Amino acid sequence: MEAIVKYLWLIPVLPLLAAGWGALLPRSRKRLAAALAIGSVALSGLLALWAFCATLNPPLIRHYRNWVWFDFGATSLQLGWVLDPLAAVMLVMVTLVSLLIFIYSLGYMAHDDNAARFFCFMALFAAAMLGIVIANSLLLFFVCWELVGLASYLLIGFWFQKPAAAAAAKKAFITTRIGDLGLLLGMLWLYSQSGTLLFYDNGHGCLEQSSLAPLLARATLGGMAVSTGISLLIFCGAVGKSGQVPLHVWLPDAMEGPTPVSALIHAATMVAAGVFLVARMFPLMSNSLNPATGSSALHVVTWVGAITAVFAASIAVAQNDIKRILAYSTVSQLGYMMMGLGVGGVAVGMFHLITHACFKALLFLGAGSVIHGCSGGQDIRRMGGLRKFMPLTFVTYAVGTMALCGVPLFFAGFWSKEEILHAARHWPVSNIPFCLGVAAAFLTAFYMTRQVAYVFFGKPADAAQAHPSPRESPPVMTVPLAILAVLAILVGFLGTPAWPWFQSYLTGEPARFTLGKIFDRPQLNLMFLSTIVIGAAIALGWRIYARAASQTSRDIDPLEKPMPAIFACLRNKFFVDEFYARTLIRWTSSFSVLADWLDRFVWGGAVWAVARLTLLLSFFNNDADESLVNQSFDNGCEGLRNSGRLLALFQNGQVQRYLRVIGVAFAALVLLLFWGCA
Repeated sequence: MEAIVKYLWLIPVLPLLAAGWGALLPRSRKRLAAALAIGSVALSGLLALWAFCATLNPPLIRHYRNWVWFDFGATSLQLGWVLDPLAAVMLVMVTLVSLLIFIYSLGYMAHDDNAARFFCFMALFAAAMLGIVIANSLLLFFVCWELVGLASYLLIGFWFQKPAAAAAAKKAFITTRIGDLGLLLGMLWLYSQSGTLLFYDNGHGCLEQSSLAPLLARATLGGMAVSTGISLLIFCGAVGKSGQVPLHVWLPDAMEGPTPVSALIHAATMVAAGVFLVARMFPLMSNSLNPATGSSALHVVTWVGAITAVFAASIAVAQNDIKRILAYSTVSQLGYMMMGLGVGGVAVGMFHLITHACFKALLFLGAGSVIHGCSGGQDIRRMGGLRKFMPLTFVTYAVGTMALCGVPLFFAGFWSKEEILHAARHWPVSNIPFCLGVAAAFLTAFYMTRQVAYVFFGKPADAAQAHPSPRESPPVMTVPLAILAVLAILVGFLGTPAWPWFQSYLTGEPARFTLGKIFDRPQLNLMFLSTIVIGAAIALGWRIYARAASQTSRDIDPLEKPMPAIFACLRNKFFVDEFYARTLIRWTSSFSVLADWLDRFVWGGAVWAVARLTLLLSFFNNDADESLVNQSFDNGCEGLRNSGRLLALFQNGQVQRYLRVIGVAFAALVLLLFWGCA
């Protein structure tokens, strides 16, 4: 392992160099830019695979390298990178999924004139995410975290000529900055309390016991442990990046970017960064005064995740844009991951992150294939019967859908969701997150059945004349779909109750194959419940929407007729954006108007008054200086100069004049004496 640790920094640096080189290329060299991006990620993937293989031997091994960035006074600020099972599995996932998305982009962006710039930004995105994964310092983590935000801004607004894309990019950037402010404050607080931002440093890192124990012993003014307060601030960053309630509003709008960007954001990079942040900081967040019930920070993580899961899933039921449905699905699944971290720990949440990366990348790329085949159409009501025209896309999309829905036994999503629901079922604090998780699972299966029925079954809608001849995508796009479909099936078997290899890998324990664990009564009951819930949702969705898909007119949703008010609320996303527009945004706008008025008329007026007073004083000062001081000084100097000239007449060095003066003076003296005597 020591050998790969020396070269671990190359994993993010290679795509970063490709991005830098790609930025210097002219627009016409898009093939070279694509080759640089794909080649760099492929090489990073090989190094990631080497790092992963180095962590396979138990017990749990963690290696890190720290180095001094700069000194200030007697203090040194250090950065570093770390390799452990958590980082290794994320490196493999990010590089593999990114590589497939990059290859897919060759076909999707083939006719875009700015493809060179696109691959430059994509390489930067991948490099920033890989930097997050290997960072052994919260400061380095934060630097890469902000680079992820920058890359997302550039890619979401890639088609900047579209006003909606430019607005979505700004919305994503500003919304995530709100969460990042909390992360920054938590980082500063952690440094002030522990004196370090290194995660691991020979027992003195901020995630090691020597730092965690004092944080637990100290309390804030409200009685909360300092570790809990810091954890909640850090979690704010995860809420923003991973689209959790209430900062979820940017993620659906991010669909304005190219579909490969959506796949990269929703599967391998940006939104996964928030979940990874909670997993990396888990030793701090689990630092609790009450080991029986867990830390209050993890309570917040659990509740936010559970609420987000069912909230976003309910909104997806009423959406019609194929990518927007998947976007709300991602928000919901991220809520699942947060809930899994809160109730079950790192292994439970991360297992769903890995499986979700495979099938959500598959679904987004499949949606991109549908959009590509339908000449840009994204409204599922305007599609229909595409399975006949796009069979490869249909089969792979169906696999991704079943994995997302959690169809039992053969799909990855089933096993990772089961782990989360099993942990939530035994959470000692409350059973409500479990109930919310079950409800979210039902809604997920329902809205995905609705989407598949509209897109691939039935007959084309009346508006399908806009794209009358759907066509299958080229192999450069369908081959990555096939690979991801295989992964969406196989990855789940790495974490089944019978063989919990993934969980054992992260914890450093040996994995044992025990088939009987599947048949444990609690496990079997939960699997049976999940099967019933998912089966009922698919059956209900098919019954409602298979008939609707066979009709040519689909403007009115079948659920809209019996419950128009509820459906309108779901279609309008619970009016959260409108609420923000009428409250926070309006207040901010009003405050900005007030600030502008104060700046112009109060502070600006005060500055104007001071300036005019200064000019008036300067006028009087100048007058006094010229008329009084200078005139008096000049007159004194002139008198002194005239006296000098007079005296100079007697000091000119001529002896004759001196004798005359003496003679005159002598004569005057004699006269004076005679005058006195007389």
